[in-house]
Amino acid sequence: MKKKVFAVLKVVLLIVLIFIALFPIYWLIGLSIRPMSEMKGHISLIPHTLTAEHFIGLFRDKGFGIALRNSLETTLISTALALLIGLCTAYVLARQRFQFWMKRPLSFWVFLIRILPPVAFTIPLYIMFAKTGILNTKIPVIFACILINITFIIWYMISFFQGLPESIEESARIDGATEWQLFVKIVLPLVAPGIAAVAMLSFLYAWNEYTYSVIFVQQASNYTIPLALATINTEDNLTNFGMTAAGGVISMIPITLFVLFAQNYLIAGLSSGAVKD
Repeated sequence: MKKKVFAVLKVVLLIVLIFIALFPIYWLIGLSIRPMSEMKGHISLIPHTLTAEHFIGLFRDKGFGIALRNSLETTLISTALALLIGLCTAYVLARQRFQFWMKRPLSFWVFLIRILPPVAFTIPLYIMFAKTGILNTKIPVIFACILINITFIIWYMISFFQGLPESIEESARIDGATEWQLFVKIVLPLVAPGIAAVAMLSFLYAWNEYTYSVIFVQQASNYTIPLALATINTEDNLTNFGMTAAGGVISMIPITLFVLFAQNYLIAGLSSGAVKD
């Protein structure tokens, strides 16, 4: 009897926790599809009328399509470059056969970047970008995201590469594989779960990046989604909750799709090392 009571309590607790976790998402979607007339005074949990006016106005009046394109460009470019550089660097740092005098200082530099908050780099980056004349473009945001994501990828992937037995690589070298073939065709497939995890987390950071964007970008034509959402509510219209919610719903779609397609690799990557053989 006690076991049944505990089982029921666990189910009830699980339902409550799921409700608490998903309610903000439900509320965001609900605000995005209900008319403004239902957002005055008492707001019901369930919309009485459904409308797409907020999504239409977002793209028609606020130029949200440009912000969406800018976010996709900056996120995909920065994530791809960060993965390319970060994976190669992590592999070199993880293998003893690659020896050079900057190897230890480079490792310390990676960990130093990881423990410092991103805002600590705003002033040096701003001065550097100002001198090179690329401020008010998307390039500074891309570089800033690459800087932060590279250190995370290196720090995260070193343990994956160190966990691979070197005997596999030695066998491939005996068969005539070059270092690049060894890395691309043998090593990377073996650490695919880790790559999926860092790719998702790097994509998520670049997609939601706001600090560097608000400092380095002032032109509306270069706004990303976080900046566009921050400027929806103006002095003339301080309570445009519908458009803000619609923008939030749109901003969730790429991350949601990415996680759905990569969830198997993602779970394996995030849980790697939790269980020892």
